[in-house]
Amino acid sequence: MLAMPSATTLLVGLLALPSAVRAVFRDEVGHIDYHYQLLGLPQRETTFFHRPRKDEQGSLLYTLSDEGVLGAVNPGTGGVVWRQFLAGDNNNETAVGEGFARAGEGEGWVASAYGGEVHAWDAVTGRNTFWARFPGKVKDLEVMEMTEAERKDVLVLFEEEEKGETVLRRLNALNGDVVWEFREVTKDVPLQVSTNVEKVFVVFLKGTKGAYSLKVTTLDTLTGKRLDELVIGTKANLNDEGDIMLVGANSAAPIVAWTDAEHTALRVNVLGLKTSQEFPLFEGTVEVEIHAPHLIQSQPHFLVHSKTATGNKGEVYHIDLKTGHIAKAYNLPLLPGKGAFATSSISANVYFTRITEDELILVSSQSHGVLGRWPLKNTNSKVAPIHAVSEVIKKAGADGSYAVRSAALTADDEWALVRNGEIGWTRPEGLSGGVAATFAEIPESEELAKSLEQEAHSNPVQAYIHRAKRHINDLQYLPAYLNNVPARLISSIAGTDVTSSAGKLSRDSFGFHKLVILATKRGMVYGLDIGNSGAAVWQKRAFQISKGQKWDVKGILVNESSGEVTILGAHNDFVVLKTETGQVISAKAPSSEATTQSTALIDTASGPRLLRIGLDGKIGDLPVDKAPKQTVVTRGADGELKGVVFIPDGTTAHESTSWIFSLPENQRVVSIATRPSHDDVASIGRVLGDRTVKYKYLNPNTIVVAAIDDKTWTLTVYLLDTVSGQILSSAKYNGVDPTKPVECAMAENWFVCSFFGQYTLRDNSAQSLKGYQIAVSDLYESEEANNRGPLGDASTFSSLDPVDVPTGVALPSVVSQTYIMGAPISALQVSQTRQGITTRHILAYLPENHGIMGIPRMLLEPRRPVGRDATPAEIEEGLFRYHPAIEIDPKSVITHERDVVGIKKIITSPAIVESTSLVFAYGVDIFGTRVTPSFLFDILGKGFNKVSLVSTVLALFVGVTMLGPMVRKKQINLRWSAPM
Repeated sequence: MLAMPSATTLLVGLLALPSAVRAVFRDEVGHIDYHYQLLGLPQRETTFFHRPRKDEQGSLLYTLSDEGVLGAVNPGTGGVVWRQFLAGDNNNETAVGEGFARAGEGEGWVASAYGGEVHAWDAVTGRNTFWARFPGKVKDLEVMEMTEAERKDVLVLFEEEEKGETVLRRLNALNGDVVWEFREVTKDVPLQVSTNVEKVFVVFLKGTKGAYSLKVTTLDTLTGKRLDELVIGTKANLNDEGDIMLVGANSAAPIVAWTDAEHTALRVNVLGLKTSQEFPLFEGTVEVEIHAPHLIQSQPHFLVHSKTATGNKGEVYHIDLKTGHIAKAYNLPLLPGKGAFATSSISANVYFTRITEDELILVSSQSHGVLGRWPLKNTNSKVAPIHAVSEVIKKAGADGSYAVRSAALTADDEWALVRNGEIGWTRPEGLSGGVAATFAEIPESEELAKSLEQEAHSNPVQAYIHRAKRHINDLQYLPAYLNNVPARLISSIAGTDVTSSAGKLSRDSFGFHKLVILATKRGMVYGLDIGNSGAAVWQKRAFQISKGQKWDVKGILVNESSGEVTILGAHNDFVVLKTETGQVISAKAPSSEATTQSTALIDTASGPRLLRIGLDGKIGDLPVDKAPKQTVVTRGADGELKGVVFIPDGTTAHESTSWIFSLPENQRVVSIATRPSHDDVASIGRVLGDRTVKYKYLNPNTIVVAAIDDKTWTLTVYLLDTVSGQILSSAKYNGVDPTKPVECAMAENWFVCSFFGQYTLRDNSAQSLKGYQIAVSDLYESEEANNRGPLGDASTFSSLDPVDVPTGVALPSVVSQTYIMGAPISALQVSQTRQGITTRHILAYLPENHGIMGIPRMLLEPRRPVGRDATPAEIEEGLFRYHPAIEIDPKSVITHERDVVGIKKIITSPAIVESTSLVFAYGVDIFGTRVTPSFLFDILGKGFNKVSLVSTVLALFVGVTMLGPMVRKKQINLRWSAPM
């Protein structure tokens, strides 16, 4: 006799169905989602061509970007071969230029240093061959090309500021073991390490800021012992590290070069010599770069690249190895526009590649004769190169021609490869480093908008006549519409998208075609068409951000009626652009000092707008039509929260503080969450298994504030009423690590917070709990079902006045539960749908898995029964037994097999169809998709066989058409044959 399945077994089976529903099917990959696998902007000193295998001719292109991503790119296709996110996903940011990457000539590994970590990677696969962590911060990394052993080692220079020491370590390139180390207690600033055939040189800045000189310490390559120490130049020659250009590391004659503040002269010293030489720079020079070979066997030649406001030129110098004398060999002409130089070596020969806006030029370091010149082709606009690396190949044959391929970073933050003048590929690396993004509807035509506005402001008769004329005028587009009908029909049957004619943006009936406006830390703004695989429709540089600085965006808002997007920055800067074209309407450049703490989206008499909040939480007086209608929450100078209202006084509204919420001593705010601007609620209550109702606490004036105590490692989560400042609820979590991120998200009548917790269980002191956790809280009007609490009979409600004096302020009933995640999560966000009928997903980025997970809200239900199985009524409601651990289900990872790194934030937007929520994630990578938490219940999926349906209908039509006359004939014959 077969045993009947238990209720628990049936429930587990039912719960497995949503996972299958949430799975991303293979035929949907690339159709509903898109992914930009980015590296970041390549840096000049950490980008190079390298042959990963000595016995193979092919090279790969390696770079360590400004985002801290080390990667290898196929020069033929531009595709990423492998990459490693050295910066990590936990806000481990290092300043631009403080990461290092080198490769040993003829070796199959690439060495990198970032922060205090040193790695070696397999050059082909990207697998880690060794990892070492040391105290302090890495200041430089070089490869020892010649050692006493049959290998090439790595030199790493560290600065240990706490001890005031500079440490140089020689590491075994095979396993990372320390061969020797050199330590020096000094206040001097370490800059770089260089080597030649015989010695190791460590270069320092000696003195005080603004009055530095150079100190060069010479070490023995075998033991690391000090051999000599030289001081070069006099004080006040150097202001800071920016004046130094150190090049030629590991060359036969490594040099150190620097300029004065006015860029009138260049001083060069061959390391190991006491004297330096001075060379005049071209008049009007604003920036200087030096290019030299990095191979010991290469000739000791280098090129000085001088940039002016309107052009650039080059000067080639030769070094005499015997005397150390430097002499100018020849000049390269001044050319207008931006340009870049790159150095390549073939044995002892050194070549310089020059890339301008119009052509690619190859010259030898020996003479100024042009070896090759190729005009740039396949470019819609001029390429403005900033810096580049090149690979030169001398072709076999009597003509002795050359082939050159150069990878150049352009002024538009794109990485392009030029192969003999032809653009091989471009990578939109500028999309990395996103700091703000928002969705925008594709604007309707201006003529239609004007017509609709005119009809809205006319009387019914005039509006009807105007609309009739407009419809008659639209008949001119009827032939084009009819011509497009077959394509639309075929596309509908095949399940493909209809492409817009002439690349014109257009809306679709499902609401999938929208724009995403993305702002990056480098001052760029992009318009992405998410209906066309996230293709960039336009890009504009809002501001020129200085090197080492970031565009600190505090708010972004789209005005759908005018088709404009407004972006506010921290330094009193703003820019307003057209969402469709990127045209700049107005802009104000950033000031030298930050003036803005944050921004708030407010409702005003003139419509929604962004409100700029000052550093101390003050806003100031505002015009009445621009004053907020609601209470604005700001943070004061001491970290307190304040509720600010505006009181009208004639044409001006004055700022007034209505309440102040001060945190307890030693607590600081780590996260604040509010309900999304679009947060429609389909039902005001939750129907329980016994058909009773628990009514949701749906107060729009609430925020979640998470504050942590660094001394006691205690996290307190407050729910505040923004109108009165009243604490509606609070929860305390012990053992929360303050060094790890805490994030919260809020929607409807619930909120979640994630953190790293480590504490001892209250009911069992011998057992401790450690891991990344997510706490969820539901808010209801009353603890009892079918009871709306003190608000049940109230026709109106005010947060400032109690409903009834004996009951006091109406507080929500809070049900909370905590779960342990199987992996760290960050960037919490809640899916949004048009009417809020679809169940919610909590979207979270998985830093260690490099993916984005959709956690079903039902899985985080705080009312799941603890310590027992669910009752039939609870099972009917969708509850099941509480289990504290939530494993990462691969079917719930919406990025599936994609490797998505460095996500900082996720945003969502509802589509027109209720089942679907649009998702966009940005940071280092860009990823977008559509999620359906309750499956596709309002549109046909790609799996629906439309061909069979159409074929069946056609077959029925043909059958009816053919059988109709036969049936009629038979009926007539039957009537004639019937007896009278």
